[in-house]
Amino acid sequence: MTRRLLLGCSAVGNALVEHARDERGGRDDLVAITDDTGWVSTLRDRNVATVEADPTDPGTYPDSAAVVLVASDDAERNVAAARAARERYPAALIVAHLGTAPTAEQRAAVEAVADRVVDPVEAVAGRVFEAVGLDGGRGADADAEFAHAADDEKPARLLSALRGLSGPLLVVAHDNPDPDAIASALGLARIAASIGVDADACYGGEIAHQENRALVNLLDIGLRPFDEVDLDAYGGVALVDHSRAGINDSLPEGHPVDVVVDHHPPRGPVAGSFVDIRPAVGATSTLISEYLSRYGIAPERDLATALLYGIRIDTKDFTRATAIDDFEAAAALLAHADESTLERVESPSVSPETLRVLAAAIENRDVRGPVAASCVGEITDRDALAQAAERLLDLEDVTVTFVYGYMDGVIYGSARARGADLDAGELLRDALDPVGSAGGHASMAGAQVPLGILSEVSESESLPDVVEAFVAGRFFEALADAPAQPTGLPPEFPTD
Repeated sequence: MTRRLLLGCSAVGNALVEHARDERGGRDDLVAITDDTGWVSTLRDRNVATVEADPTDPGTYPDSAAVVLVASDDAERNVAAARAARERYPAALIVAHLGTAPTAEQRAAVEAVADRVVDPVEAVAGRVFEAVGLDGGRGADADAEFAHAADDEKPARLLSALRGLSGPLLVVAHDNPDPDAIASALGLARIAASIGVDADACYGGEIAHQENRALVNLLDIGLRPFDEVDLDAYGGVALVDHSRAGINDSLPEGHPVDVVVDHHPPRGPVAGSFVDIRPAVGATSTLISEYLSRYGIAPERDLATALLYGIRIDTKDFTRATAIDDFEAAAALLAHADESTLERVESPSVSPETLRVLAAAIENRDVRGPVAASCVGEITDRDALAQAAERLLDLEDVTVTFVYGYMDGVIYGSARARGADLDAGELLRDALDPVGSAGGHASMAGAQVPLGILSEVSESESLPDVVEAFVAGRFFEALADAPAQPTGLPPEFPTD
């Protein structure tokens, strides 16, 4: 199968060929089509499979192509080649060089069908490599990763899914979103906008954690509350940082989903015409950053700052569940991010409720071996639970924590694990998913359980005691047969 197709040739196309051959150690899956005899000879001398034919004639094209580079110096022929390539390969990633002295009409025509357009003034080899994911500064390991991504054709398939929508895209973060979900939603909306698809990012619940509020306020992030959204006004739905509609988001359960990008292991089959779930990666922001890079989109300062912060928070500053991809994404984002804003986000004022919940978690802790669980009673800020669970991990010899409380008729819980053999996400699923919803991954997890009849306590009982007895009982019972952390990951996840 042809992965890369070069239509026409010029100094830009030649630079790409030279770089690709060098980086891949002589291995190549490139096919070139040009009727310029000089370039035909040059390319064949380099052992590039070259067809001497009209690059605007789809009858000369191979059966398939994942990435198409339109690289002639003739602007009019580039327009024709780009149109022909889009018609022949609807899902391909098309990067088009405008050519020499393009007119406004020619520029508009190319922009209408190509995913990325290279202006002749900026057409240096590095820009082209970035646009197609062959960044010369990243080395052989990064090139191997791109080869794997090209095998999956994920960048092209994502754009194909977005183009296939019947109207605007609604990007849905999980309820009470954390920085990773916020940044990922904005990043996916930015990708959609780059190909002319209108997109809005939204969230359910509230943004209560002081650092999350600071992020949204300082960056003036345009995230819409879900209750202000008319679902009927959108032609498609995307989920970021979670994978199932109606599970930890405000969508109706089972609502049709078109795109899913997440790094949490799914609990069951995931629906969507495009699904990218990679539990080996530490943050969904890493995946979104990778797509921005593949498409040659330089993130604006606010977006880059949010994505960098999302990666740092979900990996706990690269000390938890971190992959090489996370380091590379963060390094690329750092050049565009506002470090002074990050410092202000990371040093917000602490609310009295957060301090109260932390004090209650310490006071009420139930420590059994390396596990500490604590019921903090009624709360007004569910994000305080996660902060308390993080702080309890500082207790000597404690490797797993679980802090829970209730508000508005729902019990909420947050678990953390560090240096433990068990999987926190599976532990909470076993304990509480049968009576509510629970999930996460090996080191971070959360749960929600309706209070239901538990709230109907007698005068001789207290609701905090009843909640503690119910939740702690299920939690420690599941702990007795706690699932271990996975030693490997399945190659792919089922989709509907």
